[in-house]
Amino acid sequence: MPNLHFSRVTDDTVSVKGELTRDTLKNESLLNQLLENAQSVLYFDLCEVSRVDTAGLAWLIHSLGKLKRQGVRLELKNRPEQLQNLMELGQVTTLFE
Repeated sequence: MPNLHFSRVTDDTVSVKGELTRDTLKNESLLNQLLENAQSVLYFDLCEVSRVDTAGLAWLIHSLGKLKRQGVRLELKNRPEQLQNLMELGQVTTLFE
């Protein structure tokens, strides 16, 4: 079974490792844990993401909206090519700029 791990690297950076897919994103509490103590900006470092599907992209968009309502900006670092392609297909690249 695919895995997904989050770890806080600094106060404003979360490292994402594994697969951002329908199979790994079943737990809403993951996002809630990441939002604790979020400052004005939160960075997701995606350099160790091995696979992304449309559910992963939807989760990132959902996270963006939830953070925005709390006054926190979400920025994505080291986007994998697969995610970038999905963002372009869905015409949502400007959401994360």
